[in-house]
Amino acid sequence: MENEVTKTNFIWDIIDEELESGWCKEIHTRFPPEPNGYLHIGHCKALITDFGTAEKYGGLCNLRFDDTNPSKEDTEYVDGIQEDIRWLGFEWKGGLYYASEYYEKIYEIAEDFIKRGLAYVDELTQDEMREYRGTLTTPGKNSPWRDRPAEESLDLFRRMRAGEFPEGKMILRARIDMASPNMNMRDPAMYRILYKNHHRTGNTWCIYPMYDFAHPISDALEGITHSLCSLEFEAHRPLYDWVVENAGFRKGENGYHGPRQIEFARLNITRTIMSKRYLRRLVEEGYVSGWDDPRMPTLCAMRRRGFTPTAIRSFIEAVGLAKADSTVDYAMLEHCVREDLGNKAARAMAVLNPLKVILTNWPEDKVDELEMENHPDVPEFGSRKVTFGREIWIEQEDFMEEPPKKFFRLKPDGEVRLKGAYIIKCDKVVKNADGTIDHLECSVDLESRSGTPGADRKVKGTLHWVNAADCRPIEARLYEPLLNDEIDTEEEGEETADKKDFISRLNPDSLHIARGYAEKAIAEAGVGTTFQFLRTGYFCKDKDSTDELSVYNRVVSLKDSYKPV
Repeated sequence: MENEVTKTNFIWDIIDEELESGWCKEIHTRFPPEPNGYLHIGHCKALITDFGTAEKYGGLCNLRFDDTNPSKEDTEYVDGIQEDIRWLGFEWKGGLYYASEYYEKIYEIAEDFIKRGLAYVDELTQDEMREYRGTLTTPGKNSPWRDRPAEESLDLFRRMRAGEFPEGKMILRARIDMASPNMNMRDPAMYRILYKNHHRTGNTWCIYPMYDFAHPISDALEGITHSLCSLEFEAHRPLYDWVVENAGFRKGENGYHGPRQIEFARLNITRTIMSKRYLRRLVEEGYVSGWDDPRMPTLCAMRRRGFTPTAIRSFIEAVGLAKADSTVDYAMLEHCVREDLGNKAARAMAVLNPLKVILTNWPEDKVDELEMENHPDVPEFGSRKVTFGREIWIEQEDFMEEPPKKFFRLKPDGEVRLKGAYIIKCDKVVKNADGTIDHLECSVDLESRSGTPGADRKVKGTLHWVNAADCRPIEARLYEPLLNDEIDTEEEGEETADKKDFISRLNPDSLHIARGYAEKAIAEAGVGTTFQFLRTGYFCKDKDSTDELSVYNRVVSLKDSYKPV
């Protein structure tokens, strides 16, 4: 899949100027996910920006897993992320890398920082560190260990690596400025002790570099020219530059000046959870069936639900790149899905809330075979055979005993046309003992068969239907957003978010299951096949389907509430 660039953005304007000035000669980006969960639609903006920028300028994009926290990382996520990226149509032409490949080099740089007085081993507890760090309005205080001799810090750091100390006993900190107005520059942690098995290095290491230290070094070691990231990392940029500068990557050797970080606004979507931490909680606490639950905004869930790569990429392009945060209406994403599926999904008939209709003047043993087009606007889709018999199913909502004015569906003594078939008239409503409707008795205008010369008598309503004799049972899963209202999922605010309040915002009606019937073509389709169920929506066959029951996820409804500007 080629990514067609249709408009520019502020990042590409910056790169154009840099190429013209000679600051860089080629573009090399990277997409650096942490393998501690599956990618979600929010990551897509960064992913498409990284890979799309490399494509635009004929450069390279690496896929690098920033695997510096073994307590939460797993090869399951590594494999899933690669699958998601390929599904979107991208390849990491710059190569596949892991931050863990650079552990020895990062360690050597940390030792060099200690020797040059740029880092020290600290023994403050976590509570003491928070106290010494200060606040946004008050400066921090120097640790009593800040001025310990470099030789002593170096010895302790090596003993940390050798496993002589328990977790939390010591950390390695950068020596920058405890009075800096930027909290990230107040002697941030560079290494911590962590006795966890790493998914790639096993138990080789018991100290691990912090993200803000390993990430810029990994970028520089790979020759990355542009570190493109979301806006929450803007305050981290001075630290990013400090690490790159002091590690010696700004010298301009061989024309390379080290990576440049540029931030863009993160993607926010109404009623959508955009935090990996919150999503993990939904999975672990059983509010959803897994990372690929079709209600989730993860790419694996969207793929299962029936969203297409083209639609997602179109959505991200339509959102665009900006410097200021904003929130996009979820309806915009659904609009992009409809636009893509409109000429791709074959049409078919399914009745989700069935009401039986008996055609009293149709012979019991007679079966008519009708020719149905698979798509009204795409002749290449061809046609299919659909049977018609004495008993059929229609939607319950398509009949009313006491209808309002301008109700053009079936009613007592009223007529409708069955899609691609005949005109029928409701003669009798047969009820159960409790007053509910059991079935309708209708008569068929036998001269009104669709496509027959002279059978073009007009009636105002047309209904979809299925033949009761050979239809197949179907489970339709209808989805709504997971949240009833908006939630602030900024990463830095999650630790103080109230769990009960977050859970209270979950939409109890995010999943509705309907049991009905569908024509044979739907039941026989493969998993992942998408149809437009007439008058109901786009539906994708789910992996939970069996030979006895076809399960379909509604991708989107037919109603489009999004109004493009």
